[in-house]
Amino acid sequence: MGIAAVVALACMAWYLNSQNGSKEPTASGAGRKPAQIYGGMRLGQPLVSRHTERQEAVVAAFRHAWKAYRAHAWGKDELKPVSKTSSEWFNLGLTLVDALDTMWLMGTREEFDEARRWVNENMVVAQDKDVNLFETTIRVLGGLLATYHLTNDTLFLRRATELGDRLLPCFHTSSLIPFSDVNLYSGKAHAPEWGPDSSVSEVSTIQIEFRDLAMLTGNKKYQEVVDRTMDKLQEQPKQDNLVPLFINAETGRLRPGTLTMGARADTYYEYLLKQWLQCGKKEAKFKKWFLLAMSGVEKRLVAHSKPSNLTFVGEVKENGEFYPKMDHLVCYLPGLLALGVHNGLPQRYMALATNLMHTCYLMYQKMPTGLSPEIAHFNMKATSKEDIYVNALDRHNLLRPETVESLFYMYRLTKEEKYREWGWNIFQAFEKYTRLKEGGYTSINNVMDPAKVEYRDKMESFFLGETLKYFFLLFSDDDSVINLDYWVINTEAHPLPIWSHYY
Repeated sequence: MGIAAVVALACMAWYLNSQNGSKEPTASGAGRKPAQIYGGMRLGQPLVSRHTERQEAVVAAFRHAWKAYRAHAWGKDELKPVSKTSSEWFNLGLTLVDALDTMWLMGTREEFDEARRWVNENMVVAQDKDVNLFETTIRVLGGLLATYHLTNDTLFLRRATELGDRLLPCFHTSSLIPFSDVNLYSGKAHAPEWGPDSSVSEVSTIQIEFRDLAMLTGNKKYQEVVDRTMDKLQEQPKQDNLVPLFINAETGRLRPGTLTMGARADTYYEYLLKQWLQCGKKEAKFKKWFLLAMSGVEKRLVAHSKPSNLTFVGEVKENGEFYPKMDHLVCYLPGLLALGVHNGLPQRYMALATNLMHTCYLMYQKMPTGLSPEIAHFNMKATSKEDIYVNALDRHNLLRPETVESLFYMYRLTKEEKYREWGWNIFQAFEKYTRLKEGGYTSINNVMDPAKVEYRDKMESFFLGETLKYFFLLFSDDDSVINLDYWVINTEAHPLPIWSHYY
């Protein structure tokens, strides 16, 4: 057993002993320090900090979206704002649960209290419904855990524990790699309908939520299953410590393929760093794995466009060919790198973060609507006149948060005002092209034509759970609101505490 593993087990043993063997969440929260001030923020009470003018604009946008959700999709997963109807995915009230901590931070108490009543009276976890482990973990489990931490309301811990238990059958595999889907009533877990494999990001972006649940309840089973999965992933052979897109839950083997920081692999890298931060930097293996992976990114994926020498992160196909394409999803990386440097990682990553942040902003600023496409392509030929071009199938915008997320980190950690100005420009573009007068916001099909953006009739839960939350935090003048030295934020923008400060 390695030193890191011994340290991890020792930390868990200390915690469990401190709880006298308790296996159930208690009224005060197992392991909670008695102090109510955490990282400068008072827990258990609504925030009292004064909002800036721009924060007030974001709160108004949230209320506009929430009013439509409440009117046309209450308790459903997502709002279809154009048709004024709803859609279901997991039947877990995704939008409502995803937005709980956003409402608490914004101080929209009336809306929060009504949502809490729904969680208490109407939320059904044990239902005959197949759900995706990854999406349910980051959106619902993460949302419930974060809301518990912020409010001290044990309702949310009870719901989180119930959901965590219902998701555990995904891990009942001989390979230690979880199945992607599970029926919340029967407990039957299985691979996705479209094929035998799980996305690598799906099995590697559930760790900090289950580890947090283990610490809160004193039941190590939640941490053990996700730790085994992560260790199994690290045993697999990789190219320059980069992972492909898919892994098979039956065999536990990675399937060779494209190397990318985008869809199906992106958050694997994010959670390497965030697991290290979550445990108070006591498990050095996560830092090691992250640094090795970032060396691979620098070597294989970072490139520069023509004629303006923009930094971007491309992809490498299975045959070794470099493909100059970058998903909007990759724009989480500048903020992640800046967070790493803030916590002592090599300073050169800050230069990469700064350059990538500029490129991600240009993916908005260069478009006629001021909104980014889902995917951007970059020219690398010396004769190129434009650095960025967009294919017809990639012109849509889904109200994604990644660029705003990174702007929040970059501003919070550097205090360079340009990042807030860039964010304000993006917010205004959302207001102009995605806001519906009757209520709600919608994703659009075409960022290239302001006259024909073409509404997609879908307001993703992450617009309230992530995008508007990051705008709110970006425009805050109070760094104690989610102090980055005390909280680690999951990939769905739900803040979870750093163990060394909290327990």
